Parts: sequence; C-alpha cells; structure tokens
Amino acid sequence: MLTIILEAVAGAALAKAGATIGAGIAVIGAGIGIGKIGGSAMEAMGRQPEASGDIRNNMIVAAALVEGVAFLAIITCLLAIFL
Repeated sequence: MLTIILEAVAGAALAKAGATIGAGIAVIGAGIGIGKIGGSAMEAMGRQPEASGDIRNNMIVAAALVEGVAFLAIITCLLAIFL
C-alpha cells in the first residue's frame, strides 16, 4: 500500500516538473518565432520600402498568432500543475 502512495506522489511531482519545463520551452519557442518574424519583416521592408505597410500588418498578425499559441501552451502547463 505504501509503495502505491509513494508512486502516486512521485508521479505527480514528475508531472509538475514536466509541465514547468513545457511552459519554459513554449516561451522560448515563441520568443524565437517572434524574433524571426520581426527580423524577416525588417529585411523585407529594407528591400521594398514601398510595401512596408502591408509587410508590417502581416508581421503583426503572424506575431499575434505565435503569441496566442504560446499563451495556450502556458495555460495548459499551468492547468497541469494546479489540477
């Protein structure tokens, strides 16, 4: 009986550790993605300054989508920690 309880407690701690690592990876991935989007947009604006308005709008939409996925991943990891 005691071994079953210990395995349950150890499994919960391992799940919480995995969730925190997952949240960290999600944030790092989102930061890298938004950085690449911004860098590519600046490069494109430098090559075609007349299209900078369209490029800026598309960059903002893409960055918002990446950020939304990162928030979803963080919320999922937080739910795994607290529930």
